[in-house]
Amino acid sequence: MGDAFILDAVRTFRGRGKKDKGALSGIHPQELLAQCLRVLPKRTGADPNDVEDVVIGVVSQVGEQGSCLARQAVLLADWPQEVTGVSLNRFCGSGAQGVNFAAMGAMSGQQDLVVGGGVESMSRVAMGSDGGNIDGNNELLRKKHFQVPQGISADLIATLEGFTREDVDRFAVESQQKAEAAQKAGHFKSALAVTDPETGAVVLDKDEHPRAGTTIDAVAGLQASFVSWGAMTLGPNGETLDEMALQKYPQVKEINHIHTAGNSSGIVDGAAAVMIASDRYVKEKGLKPRARIRAVATAGAEPVIMLTAPTPASQKALKKAGMSVKDIDLWEINEAFAVVPLQTIKNLGIDPTKVNVNGGAIALGHPLGATGAILIGTVLDELERRNLSTGLVTLCIGGGQGSRRSSNASDAESRPVDGAGIKTAWLDGSSQAVWLRRPRGGADEEPSYSSGVAAAGALLALDATAIGPCQTRLASWPPSRRPDSPFHSSATRSARGTSSA
Repeated sequence: MGDAFILDAVRTFRGRGKKDKGALSGIHPQELLAQCLRVLPKRTGADPNDVEDVVIGVVSQVGEQGSCLARQAVLLADWPQEVTGVSLNRFCGSGAQGVNFAAMGAMSGQQDLVVGGGVESMSRVAMGSDGGNIDGNNELLRKKHFQVPQGISADLIATLEGFTREDVDRFAVESQQKAEAAQKAGHFKSALAVTDPETGAVVLDKDEHPRAGTTIDAVAGLQASFVSWGAMTLGPNGETLDEMALQKYPQVKEINHIHTAGNSSGIVDGAAAVMIASDRYVKEKGLKPRARIRAVATAGAEPVIMLTAPTPASQKALKKAGMSVKDIDLWEINEAFAVVPLQTIKNLGIDPTKVNVNGGAIALGHPLGATGAILIGTVLDELERRNLSTGLVTLCIGGGQGSRRSSNASDAESRPVDGAGIKTAWLDGSSQAVWLRRPRGGADEEPSYSSGVAAAGALLALDATAIGPCQTRLASWPPSRRPDSPFHSSATRSARGTSSA
């Protein structure tokens, strides 16, 4: 099996997903993605004529996000018409899966240059617009697996694990505070400012969703979002949704509903694209990748509780990479609901100071089809900024799925790539990971690497665990040392929507 290298990862700033109110609500989703595509050749030096496919995650594939958005964006970006595109849907893991598939093409030797990524315009194509609800409206499936809204699942996890309203509110406030600090420090400056395609005027040059000055008192004053949903009698014999969930978990007497608009992810618009190259292409073109992908994998979990997959996905990735939790310098755990990262941190024994260091989806928002790819760029940037070596990103996914990408570098495994000026190491298999180290020497000097990691970047990979969505990506650069039925849409929207109002 060959190698897959990340040449660069481009992401737009995220706009509030409110129709006619968000800064990106006037921009067609094809255009959001096209602007990312146009930038990639300039940043990487790669020729778009060499791109063999563009694999893009989109969750609500109807209306403006239908008609194979990936292919339409390729044409809109003025890329060669010979470049193909394909759209996919793995719920919240779609963007990560797009990158995973792109990496698979490069690693298999079938493709030399591929773009993976995702896009979602939640202001123009509302969550749940495809009408598939939580289970495709399949009564036979419903008899076998009666799934509930994700918000109920999140509250069920909190009840089972003993997380309180104070716990999730505190986490939410910290997410806002970290995002505010990161914005002020310019940590997101590598993100792409979005322009009006007709006038060229900049319409958004910073993430629009964060709420500066958020306090614990303000968040604590919000009402729980899923109490009324849990009380709805939608079961086959008149059971409430809470009762249907508890049939799977009889040890729980009552679900404690604690998630609100303030401690759940925000509804936003955004796009991201990641350019992946084979080792052959990197050598022939003399390019300098930012990271290397080791492997990819998915896993599934019980579909009612659905959001617990980041734990097993991360474990699989780490095991395949021959790494441990302690080997990871930075974690990006998507904040679909506050309990998701809290549970993952608890289960894996992660140092909380390494998780979502610049805030997460509670503050910055979660453009469903794009988030996985966005997080890849996020962790790459931060690893480079901090001169660290490894990062893992994981996302929970509806239907009990999860995906992840991971990477790891060790002196024993690392080797130079001719003409690339970097060293790389294998990534783990249960998720995709990328590992990269940049040379510290001058342009005419032999690359040298400090103890730890040079200015290299890392990428994350997706991994699925449950029938609900959960993705994980793990990445690192080469260090020199290393040992709706409204079930999903409306219900979730009620929890997330207020924070975007």
